[in-house]
Amino acid sequence: MSTQTLELIDSDIAIGLENTIVVFNDEVNTFDHVIDSFIDILGHSLTQAEQCALIIHTKGKCKVKQGDYDVLVPMCSAILDRGLSAEIH
Repeated sequence: MSTQTLELIDSDIAIGLENTIVVFNDEVNTFDHVIDSFIDILGHSLTQAEQCALIIHTKGKCKVKQGDYDVLVPMCSAILDRGLSAEIH
């Protein structure tokens, strides 16, 4: 009989696992700017981008994209470059 050892990853972000870009509300950016950014950077449809923008406005944040960490990093950077507040979780 063999014994298996489970190694815990001591990190907030596990490489290779599904991660999420979270965008936070601010009082600076317009709805149009946020919507255009999601369409351009994340490939959202107009409806999806509008829904995410509304959730951000009403709830204070929204998970806008899920995927592998390495794929999300350049997207999150592009969102930040446009003046939005975002993090990868």
